[in-house]
Amino acid sequence: MKRRRLTHAVLATLLLLGGLATAGTIPAAATGPTSPTGSTPPTGSTSLATSAKPASDGLLAAMQRDLGLTRHQAEARVAAERAAAVLDPKVRRTAGEAYAGSWFDAARGRLTVALTPDASTATRRAIRAAGAEIRTAAHTARELDAAKARIDRLSAPSGVSGWHVDPVAGTVVVDIVREDRSDNDVRRFVSRARETGPVTVRTVSAAPRTFAAGTVGGDPYYTGNVRCSIGFSVYGGFVTAGHCGSPGAGVSGWDGSYIGTFQGSSFPDNDYAWVSVGSGWWTVPVVLGWGTVPDQLVRGSAVAPVGSSVCRSGSTSHWHCGTVLATNETVNYSQGAVHQLTKTSVCAEPGDSGGSFITGDQAQGVTSGGWGNCTSGGETWFQPVNEILGRYGLTLHTYTG
Repeated sequence: MKRRRLTHAVLATLLLLGGLATAGTIPAAATGPTSPTGSTPPTGSTSLATSAKPASDGLLAAMQRDLGLTRHQAEARVAAERAAAVLDPKVRRTAGEAYAGSWFDAARGRLTVALTPDASTATRRAIRAAGAEIRTAAHTARELDAAKARIDRLSAPSGVSGWHVDPVAGTVVVDIVREDRSDNDVRRFVSRARETGPVTVRTVSAAPRTFAAGTVGGDPYYTGNVRCSIGFSVYGGFVTAGHCGSPGAGVSGWDGSYIGTFQGSSFPDNDYAWVSVGSGWWTVPVVLGWGTVPDQLVRGSAVAPVGSSVCRSGSTSHWHCGTVLATNETVNYSQGAVHQLTKTSVCAEPGDSGGSFITGDQAQGVTSGGWGNCTSGGETWFQPVNEILGRYGLTLHTYTG
C-alpha cells in the first residue's frame, strides 16, 4: 500500500510540473462532461498532436528491452511509426478499390501498401510520392474482409482460437490450437472456412483467455472479487474491458474506496466498457509506468498500423512492449467470440485485463485477453479505444501542453 501511495504522489507531482491544473491519481475523480476550459469536447479522439518528445525515456527504454533496439533505433522507430499512422488513412483513400491492405515495415521504417494488379499508374505514382512502399496482391481488402465476415457467421469449436485478415500474406488466417488440430470439429470448421475465400491455417500453442483475476490487495480497481486494470481516462470516467464488470456494478479503487459505476459494458461479441467516476476521484491523461518507466502522457488516439510497436501497462505484469500483429481479428474465447480485436506480441497476465495499450503518446486500446505469460512469452489482444469512444459517445482525456 505504501508503494502505491508513493507512486500516486510522484504522478501528481509529474502532472503539476507538466502544467495540468487538475493533476492527480489515475483514474482520478470525474471532471464531468466538459473539458477543463468549460467547453463541451467533441466525441472521440483521433488527433495526432505534435510534440517535441512523443515518447518518454522510459517508454524508449522498454522498447529497447522488449524489441531488442538501441536507443537511436527506438527513437527512429517511434518517429517513423507516427509518420506511418498519419499516412495510412490517406493512402487507403488514394488506393480506392485497388486497396489490398497496409502495414508498417519495421526493417524499412516505412508504410507498405498492397495494391491489386489493376491499380492505375497514377495511383501507384501518388502513393509512392506520399512516401509508401507498394506490393502487389491478388485479393482486395474488401474481398478478404468479406471472407472473414463469412467465417464470423460460423460456430467455432474451442480448438479454434481465432481468425483475422493478414495483409502481408494476402489471406484470412485461421489459428487452431496445436493439440486440437486433429479434432473432428476443428477439421470441419477449417473445411467450411476454406470455402469462404483465401484462407491459411496456422497452429498456436494455446487457446486465448481473458486476463481478469481474483482480488489482490493494492491494485487499481475491483469489481466484486475480480481485479482488472484501468485503460484510459475519458471525460467523466475511464474505459476498460467489458468482461471485468456488468452495467450497474460498483467499482472500488486501489485503496479500497468507492470510485464509481460501470455505465456500459459488452462481452462477448465486444470486450469494452466504461466506468463513471466520482467520490473525490478525477481523470488525467496518463498511462502508469509502475516504476518500470516514467508515466506516459496521452496526446491522442491515432491508429498504429500493423507492424508498429506497441506497449502495454497493467496492474499485474506492469509495462511490456511488442508489435501489432493483426487488426480486426475475431478471437474465440470460451465465453464466446469477440470481434474487431487487435493482436499483438506483447505478453500479459491475469489482472492486466482492461489495461492500456499505447504507441508513443497515442492511445490504442484496452487489454482483452491472450495466451502465455510474461516469463515464457505469449500474445495479447486489445479492443481498439476509438471503437469504445464511438460506441458510448465518450471523449478521450488528452494532454495538449
